Amino acid sequence: MSDKKIIPRIFGGLGNQLFAYAAGRRLALVNDAELILDHISGFTHDSYKRHFQLDHFNIPCRKATASERLEPFSRLRRALQRRWNQRKQFERRSYLMQEGVDFDSRLLNFRPSSTLHLEGYWQSENYFKDVESTIRQDLQIKPPSDTENQRMAERMRSCVAVAVHVRFFDEPHVEGGIDNISGDYYSRAIIGMERQVPDAHYFVFSNHPEAARARIPLQDSRLTLVSHNHGDEYAYADLWLMRQCQHFIIANSTFSWWGAWLANHPDKIVIAPGFEKRDGTMWWGFKGLLPDEWIKI
Repeated sequence: MSDKKIIPRIFGGLGNQLFAYAAGRRLALVNDAELILDHISGFTHDSYKRHFQLDHFNIPCRKATASERLEPFSRLRRALQRRWNQRKQFERRSYLMQEGVDFDSRLLNFRPSSTLHLEGYWQSENYFKDVESTIRQDLQIKPPSDTENQRMAERMRSCVAVAVHVRFFDEPHVEGGIDNISGDYYSRAIIGMERQVPDAHYFVFSNHPEAARARIPLQDSRLTLVSHNHGDEYAYADLWLMRQCQHFIIANSTFSWWGAWLANHPDKIVIAPGFEKRDGTMWWGFKGLLPDEWIKI
């Protein structure tokens, strides 16, 4: 291997951590570079108290040293690196920060000369589609060993299972909260799924399970609330459970995006919110986010 290094800065929730990893992994592979994860700087000042979660996966790379994380004075040094590198031509940068949210094909052809710091979410499978088999191997989840998760997984594997994710970005009672999915999305998604798999059982994942249940127009016997994995620490366990399902109704969330993408079922059906939003506190539906074969409604 050459002396080139790709150092992605991992930050955000689990879904975004996976995107940052996958883009960095592909860039390292095509450039014969060492992949090194900055697993600390992105969480030091995280207002949501999130933490690095990629240790739950089959990832074959080391973590960055203090100097590779640009310590000491990391925040200041990163700010200077961002500003200085933005003055350079894209292909000559040594600190590469994502510009906008749309898929940026320039990253595919980027050829670093030595060490490259990579910062961004890079939320598109197009950043790693050509090394998909490697990414899937890396992102094999280490299964939770507790009885409750194992029993739930057995139930999912014993039926035609649909994973439904309802993500609330505000409290459920907040009028006009920023979850941004129209009130009938889940009704329309259920109707669409029922046409194709009428005997399915629905497993509902949510940060507010009871409020989520109210959005699903099915009898209690047709669904199960998956609510036993509490908090950010056990997000990987819910993602592992999602992967046991055959079909998916996702939220406007990169977490359930990955649950659907990582599932290996060849005939899987994925229904996703088809709207686009660019302003405000979140983005969705931008260029490259949703794979072409997914159903957008």
